[in-house]
Amino acid sequence: MSALRDIEVALPDEPGALAHFGELLGRAGVSLEGGGVFTFRGTAIAHFLVGDAETASRVLGTAGMGPVTIRPVVMLALDQEVPGQLGAFTRCLADEAINILVQYSDHDHHLVIVTDPARHEDARHVAAEWTTRSQRSG
Repeated sequence: MSALRDIEVALPDEPGALAHFGELLGRAGVSLEGGGVFTFRGTAIAHFLVGDAETASRVLGTAGMGPVTIRPVVMLALDQEVPGQLGAFTRCLADEAINILVQYSDHDHHLVIVTDPARHEDARHVAAEWTTRSQRSG
């Protein structure tokens, strides 16, 4: 399995669209490790964390779903016992002028962040510093 990445695809805003999406990926052996679907003004956008983004893209494209956008992710654990962790971490990104495109959680309660790919390495660096500081203070 390759590194976990985010896939983004527009789904029809209709009953069964997510079921079809999940069935296609399941038959192809692509596991969904986190994510969700968000509908806004009649447009449903799916964002899911997968280990085999190329297979997911190929399978969805062959089925007429797409285009599929694949992006790297930044993942980290926040201290669930401390209120304000999301705001504090994302403030660190904002202070570095790193825009968050998508945020969700994986099945292990890790924060998943998608940024502009041009700023991905900067976001990874901020997350590594955050994690190091959190481990020292915890």
